[in-house]
Amino acid sequence: MSNTETERLLNRVSQLLAEDKEYPLEGTLLHAEVRRNSVSPSIFKDRGNQIVYRSPDLNRLGDALLDLWEAQEGEDRWEELQYLVKDGRFEVTFVYPEDLDPDEMSLDRRDKVLKQYFGDKPVVYPDWDDEDSFVY
Repeated sequence: MSNTETERLLNRVSQLLAEDKEYPLEGTLLHAEVRRNSVSPSIFKDRGNQIVYRSPDLNRLGDALLDLWEAQEGEDRWEELQYLVKDGRFEVTFVYPEDLDPDEMSLDRRDKVLKQYFGDKPVVYPDWDDEDSFVY
């Protein structure tokens, strides 16, 4: 994948994350597991004393992440993306299969990544029964 193509796709991800008008883009962490025809993104917002989970638009963000994953060349593709917006810039970490514990559960891995970026702050999840609490 060319650097230009990578930048274009990462900027697209930024644009999609910025569409959440309820919370600022600053302090946003996107954690996504991506494989062929499969994407599992989670968005978290640092609110100072707590972290707020935001439900992603799976169609649009999922498509952008799959495009980014599919644009890689070769067989050795990353499987996890950590995308942090901090100080007006984004920092991206691509995690490859050999760096992941195959026995670690997905949610355990996500919790570990959250702790890495935000420490022990509590995470507030939406009321799963309230459709109005989701971002679409």
